[in-house]
Amino acid sequence: MFARVVWLVLRKDLMVEVRSLEIAYTTLFFAVSCVLVFAFALVQEGRPPEDGAAGILWISIAFAGTLALGRAFERERQSETLRALMLAPAARPAIYVGKLLGIVALLVAGEMVLVPLIALLFQAPLLARPVWLAVILVTGTVGFAAVGTLFAAMLVRARSRDVLLPVLLYPITVPVIIAGVRATAALLQPDVDGEILRFWFALLVCFDVVFVTLALWTFEPLMTD
Repeated sequence: MFARVVWLVLRKDLMVEVRSLEIAYTTLFFAVSCVLVFAFALVQEGRPPEDGAAGILWISIAFAGTLALGRAFERERQSETLRALMLAPAARPAIYVGKLLGIVALLVAGEMVLVPLIALLFQAPLLARPVWLAVILVTGTVGFAAVGTLFAAMLVRARSRDVLLPVLLYPITVPVIIAGVRATAALLQPDVDGEILRFWFALLVCFDVVFVTLALWTFEPLMTD
C-alpha cells in the first residue's frame, strides 16, 4: 500500500508537469541563465577559473531547486491538491516520498542539461567519469530536495512563503551543497583521489539518511498542525 501511494502521487505530479511543462521550462531557463551569467563574468579570454565548474554547477542546482519547490507547491495550493491528499486515507510518509521523488525527477532532468553546458563553457571534464558524477548528483539532489519538500509543504499556506522558503532551506542544506561541491571537484582532478571522493560521497549519503528520516518523522505532525 505504501509503494502504491508513492507511485500514485509521483505519477500525478509527473503527468501534470508533462502536460504543462510550466515548472520545467521556468527552472531550466533560470538555471541556464545562472550558468551564462557566471560564464560571462568569470571566463576571461577563453580561460575559465580553475575548479570553478563544481561550485557553479551546485549553485545553479540550488537556485533552480528552490524555484522548482516554490512553484510546485504554489500549484498545489491553488488547486487545493495538497489538502485533498492529506484528507485521503493514505499514509502521510508515502505522500511525502511521492512528492520528494517528483521534485528529484524534475531536478535530475534539469541537471542533464546543466552538466554538458557547464562542461562546454568552463572546459571542465564533467563527463569523463559519468557514473560517479551521476551518483554524486543524485545523492546530493535527494538531500537538498528532502529538506526542501518538507519546508515547501509546511509553508504552503504561509503568506510570505516565497521569502521564508530560502531563509529556512539554505542554512540546513549548506552542508549538502558543500559536500556535493567537494565531491564534484575531487572528481574533476586529473588524478582522482579515491579516498577523498569516497569520504565526501559517504557524507552525502549520511546527510540523505538523516534528512529523509527526520522529514518522514515530522511530515505528518507539521502538516496536521
